[in-house]
Amino acid sequence: MHTPSRRTLLRAPIAAAGAGLLAACTETGSDSPSGPQHAPVVEGDFVPPGPKGYVLPSGPEVRAAERRRGSGRVRMMKLTAGVSTLDLGGRQVRTWAYHDSLPGPLVRVTAGDVLSLTLSNRLPATTTLHSHGIRLRCDMDGVPGLTQREIPSGSDFNYRFTVPHPGTYLIHSHVGMQPDRGLYAAFVVDDPKERLAYDKEWIVVLDDWLDGVDSSTPDKVLDQLKPGVGGGMDMGMGMGMGPAGGGSASPHASHSHKAAPAGPDRRLRRSFSRLLHSEAGSVDFPFYLANGRTPSHPTMFRCRPGDRVRIRFINAGSDTAFRVALGGHSMTVTHTDGYPVVHRQTDALIIGMAERYDVIVTAKDGVFPLVALAEGKTGQAMAVLRTDKGRTVPPATVRPAELDGQLVLARRLEPDPSVALPEREPDRQLRIRVTGSMEKYDWGFDHQAYDVRQRHPIRAGERVRLTLINATDMWHPLHLHGHTYALAGLDSAGARKDTAIVLPHRKLVVDFDADNPGLWMLHCHNQYHSEGGMMTVLGYHT
Repeated sequence: MHTPSRRTLLRAPIAAAGAGLLAACTETGSDSPSGPQHAPVVEGDFVPPGPKGYVLPSGPEVRAAERRRGSGRVRMMKLTAGVSTLDLGGRQVRTWAYHDSLPGPLVRVTAGDVLSLTLSNRLPATTTLHSHGIRLRCDMDGVPGLTQREIPSGSDFNYRFTVPHPGTYLIHSHVGMQPDRGLYAAFVVDDPKERLAYDKEWIVVLDDWLDGVDSSTPDKVLDQLKPGVGGGMDMGMGMGMGPAGGGSASPHASHSHKAAPAGPDRRLRRSFSRLLHSEAGSVDFPFYLANGRTPSHPTMFRCRPGDRVRIRFINAGSDTAFRVALGGHSMTVTHTDGYPVVHRQTDALIIGMAERYDVIVTAKDGVFPLVALAEGKTGQAMAVLRTDKGRTVPPATVRPAELDGQLVLARRLEPDPSVALPEREPDRQLRIRVTGSMEKYDWGFDHQAYDVRQRHPIRAGERVRLTLINATDMWHPLHLHGHTYALAGLDSAGARKDTAIVLPHRKLVVDFDADNPGLWMLHCHNQYHSEGGMMTVLGYHT
């Protein structure tokens, strides 16, 4: 059996839920893909539609890349996705979740391990699992219709891949609006050569929540946003209802919600964020959560005065950026999206959907609110750091002064020299326009909604410069699967990320090495924009 390191043991209460589910064994890994339990996927069994001449998700190039990653200790885990009733802190909701918990059980391995994770689908719909930010083999990426078939209700699927890089990551469903339910969990990859010194670890997963509240579901809300379906957007800031027929049908949507009442109108009106230079989002959420709890019933993290605490922030929300600060403390940023940066001190962070930040704080004596303000919206999430034995808990509406203090943006962070992308002229340049509008809800790239047959060609071994030009009036957190890129614009310092915010009428320039063959999705991680059509595919050409 694997003996966990001291740091592995010093983890937040959220991790404990998954500790009993994760086991290690001594067998060596295999590069052969696995499929539904008792029915292994046959090589070539799944071939997504699209033009010929591209590397397939289970092609020989993908298997060769996996062999190069090596084959370490196998860590085995099982997750069950099912219908659940969850207590958010004084409010019970009926939703979909992993193991009846929110967030789901922590997935934790060490860099170089082989993760063998069996997903049991006990939902009334198909599902998949995406390991967000992990540079894994393509046929384990969890994109339905592109890298695998959807997992039927009542079936199991085994995700097996080498985990090459340490850091803070996220798992979530990649089918339709399922990520805006409870189908997500933290994924932490420990570094066997960790250089960062700290005493305790606190994993903080943030979320915006509406599922099961007064009959709301994410699918119903998406319909509300589409003109001709739910009435379209009327933002109250010069934006009227678009013409009928705008927007595109979700390629993965579950329509089981249609038999239930429509629920309240969740469209967001009259929002604006100075930091994001635009409307804050599309959806007015009734709750914002930290580790699955509302601010009126927060989770509490206990440590001693003087402890150095590593906080791993994960934004699992679908439509909300969070401005985060710990009352009475400054934070030292050490990582973003799993990769180390040159340490920077800050009072607050802005964290877009699916972004992750690691920080170090030195705990003071007392009780302190960790507040995640829903940027540009009304409401916030909160958790509590406590180092004394008092009973006082900060009020749910507390607003630490640090929220309005110094704020470090991702583009100002410098990569640690150990992970800086080597200087090299790009071999290929791709320019993609981010298009669409709130009133028509016709999100896409280059005025095209997602089609699984799309391919933006790249070749193995190339340095690719990807320029994403935001031609919309909204901000977007843009995520590339299977790769970690370097922020490469004129005002960027080159931090390594896999998800980054592009502001309206600005551009996001990133460089990455094409070293992970397959078909890889590029999409907005606003789940409503993504399912509105803002997805496309980068494909390795043979």
